[in-house]
Amino acid sequence: MAYGPHTPDDRERMLAALGIASVDDLFTDVPEPVRARGIDLPDGLTEQELVVHLQRLAHRNQVDHVDFTGGGVYRHHIPPVVDQILLRSEFYTAYTPYQPEVSQGTLQSIYEFESLVGELMGMDVVSASHYDGAAATAEAALMACRATRRERVLVSAAVHPHYRETLATYFHAGDLRLDEIPLVVDGPAAGTTDLVVLERLLADPDAPVAGVVVANPSFVGLLEPMAEAARLAHSSGALLVAVVEPVSLSVLAPPGEYGADIAAGEGQPLGMPPQYGGPYLGLLASTEALVRQIPGRLVGMTTDVDGRRAFVMTLRAREQDIRREKAASNICTNQALCALAASVHLAAIGPHGLRDMAAMGAARAAELEAALAVAGAPRMHPGPYLNEFAVRVRDPRGVHRALLARGVVAGIVLADAAPDRPELADGLLVCATEVTTSADIAAFAGAMAAVLGAPAAAAEGVAR
Repeated sequence: MAYGPHTPDDRERMLAALGIASVDDLFTDVPEPVRARGIDLPDGLTEQELVVHLQRLAHRNQVDHVDFTGGGVYRHHIPPVVDQILLRSEFYTAYTPYQPEVSQGTLQSIYEFESLVGELMGMDVVSASHYDGAAATAEAALMACRATRRERVLVSAAVHPHYRETLATYFHAGDLRLDEIPLVVDGPAAGTTDLVVLERLLADPDAPVAGVVVANPSFVGLLEPMAEAARLAHSSGALLVAVVEPVSLSVLAPPGEYGADIAAGEGQPLGMPPQYGGPYLGLLASTEALVRQIPGRLVGMTTDVDGRRAFVMTLRAREQDIRREKAASNICTNQALCALAASVHLAAIGPHGLRDMAAMGAARAAELEAALAVAGAPRMHPGPYLNEFAVRVRDPRGVHRALLARGVVAGIVLADAAPDRPELADGLLVCATEVTTSADIAAFAGAMAAVLGAPAAAAEGVAR
């Protein structure tokens, strides 16, 4: 039954004081079509019945397919030590560390996370407690607006579509302007951010730009000219926001090396398996000059009165701590458990292990590209990539369904993932990591050849 501390008499007196007839009158500003409706739930089950029902649902999961899905969430080997550390009760029950004197363990875990990510990104400052890569990217764009006192941001069309949608939501609520940078149509740079157009957009004297948001690798896996994007942004007084994938930073230049002012990304590849929508981990870093603009939590290390090492909450500019209009962000969370997973993962494999992950993924992707090309699914773009790329097939939705029936998850149908990019309508986005095997690739290529009706010799060749 529903529980509430107020009696019917209490409710009547409150409604009378407000001058309204019912609680529903409080929601008249909410449009009728989007108001919550009653939930039509089935009858309750006994515990035994519920267990049987859940088992039946679990048996519907198919976990024996070979999987080539990426698109912002990636499969990697996770050392068992990661889960063992996360299972400790002092970590998985910890909440926001408001009292440093009794939260030393949680504060240290956040401090170590920020230190490791700062080293990985080559940035001065890293904050913690952002929901995911999309939210961190939106916060980064807002940082650029506050720092430059400008209200216009340019975002590359090659940034993940979910990130761009989140940006649009933030900017609509803040009455800010968000413009898109188109992509190069053809030639060696096809599919990457069009820097010629970017330079023209930056030159508009009537609409100064606060920040330029570019992803490397892009949503379709291409490597972007980040140093040149940074130069163009800075020449007009704008900041560069680099959206990065953390594992790639072991082999690609980190944001701090090519002059990014702010870096954002998704921390899921570090110690967290792909799941049904999360929880994930937003990464957000900046130069020291922007430390007062960065939202989230900054933890520092100092000494107490007895000279012992101590950890403190150095900066926490969120709305529950200061005046709402002065807050760097009004979104509050504590992602410390996910941050701890990332820290343990990085510490367990070390810099050489992280580099091996990226290099092995790249090698597997090259093997996958060659096999799919023989099977009749060539790459869509000619430019360099790391471990993810788009291939061209006829009827990608039909091909994806047919391959699924053969035990292969053939990546992502780009017409569904990026409906605003018609040039990708006949593409599949596929990915390989260090956990992808040659046998997986052979199974994928053989199934692709069969579905596409490739010549028998080609099908046999890619299936070996």
